Amino acid sequence: MQDEDITGLSATDLSEAIHDGQVSCVEVMKAYLARIARLNPKVNAIVSLRDADALLAEAEVCDTELAAGKSRGWMHGLPIAIKDLCEVKGIRCTYGSPLFADFVPEKDEVMVERIRDAGAIIIGKTNTPEQGLGSQSYNPVHGTTKNPYDLTKTAGGSSGGAAAALAAHLLPVADGSDMMGSLRNPAAFNNVVGFRPSYGRIPSSLKLELFMGQLSVLGPMGRTVRDAAALLATQAGYDPRDPHSLATEDLTLHENRDFSGARIAWLGDLGSYLPFEPGVLELCRATLPVFERIGCKVEDVVPDFDMDDVWRSWTTLRSWLAANGMRDNYNDPKKRALMKPEIVWEIERGLDMTGREVHFASKRRSAWYQYLLTLFERYDYLILPSAQVFPFDATTHWPKEIAGRKMDTYHRWMEVVIGPSMAGLPVAAMPAGFSSNGLPNGIQIIGRPRADRAVLELALAYEAATDWLDRRPQL
Repeated sequence: MQDEDITGLSATDLSEAIHDGQVSCVEVMKAYLARIARLNPKVNAIVSLRDADALLAEAEVCDTELAAGKSRGWMHGLPIAIKDLCEVKGIRCTYGSPLFADFVPEKDEVMVERIRDAGAIIIGKTNTPEQGLGSQSYNPVHGTTKNPYDLTKTAGGSSGGAAAALAAHLLPVADGSDMMGSLRNPAAFNNVVGFRPSYGRIPSSLKLELFMGQLSVLGPMGRTVRDAAALLATQAGYDPRDPHSLATEDLTLHENRDFSGARIAWLGDLGSYLPFEPGVLELCRATLPVFERIGCKVEDVVPDFDMDDVWRSWTTLRSWLAANGMRDNYNDPKKRALMKPEIVWEIERGLDMTGREVHFASKRRSAWYQYLLTLFERYDYLILPSAQVFPFDATTHWPKEIAGRKMDTYHRWMEVVIGPSMAGLPVAAMPAGFSSNGLPNGIQIIGRPRADRAVLELALAYEAATDWLDRRPQL
């Protein structure tokens, strides 16, 4: 197989090719390293890349094991780079921050343990915003990740490096994380699949505080739904080190599921509540006939809930968590001076929040969740756009205005993603097509609580009925 053939395969197809003996693990590693050497300087998606000789030696071990009839799992010999917010033993984890520029973890996050056990070879990390805050992947340690569809534009974030690496075929599959759309926004901006699983689906073992931070999740990204689902099955499952982790369950997809009569609510701009860059809402709405063609019934729905109340509750909880998680570094003036202004703003906003304020925000979050349960009595799925703008200039930190409406915080331009995050719901971010000037955007397919497999199955049917994921950037 030629290098382009190897890197052009989906992760699951590449796994089959390796196990069938059509290509060796060494050939796969060489093909990906050659592509990374050629294209990563343009995109800046992969950082802290390991030594090529060491990686090829690991690939040789994988080939030797296969020759002896041993496979560690479906990821045997597949190269992967882990998001630079997740700790990997022996590989620098900077969090995109000069405060951690030389930090080398001594342990693997539990998700990384599982990826290793499945046979993957970890080649480095993927780029992310500083401390993961903001949906634009720039930082003072590794620089800015560019969008493979237009190298002057952002790849989004915070899983921007992962999404750009997938779009540029620098990796066969990738991991990410999502607090405020960090798996969904970059998936939309890079024409790939991102999946935000139910809260607790993927355990986390290295957090210092295990009980209060219930907004962020780990998750998979892929060039196909099958790839994302395969990685999810590897990442997911109970672990006692995470008290919120869900019981292990079968996440195998039923690939020919019949969606005749499935009920979908299109939430659009939430009854004119959200502003959108011209063309985004129209592009996303144009996906609705696809769902109708596969048998679904789609209705326009305006949520009967105060969405600004959801926003205020979200920002309270986010600032409170950020402030208390980063307080020690903030309290050191020298370290504070190395933090970007948005981080300082987030921390200072949350430092003096009272327990009463946090409890009230949690009550409003609970009311939002309960309201969504009433929607799911009538509908099987909800659909929203994944972003309110198209990919913007990579030198812009964040959009200050959308359709004439001022954005009053560094993250309000991504408000469309917070509803599912606040409810802990499973969400598949799927492509919706391209603007007239070739920039991608996407939709969120949102499911009932813990209905991860059902969401992925609808995403799979949608993928089969479209050709967006077959399109590749010209690099």
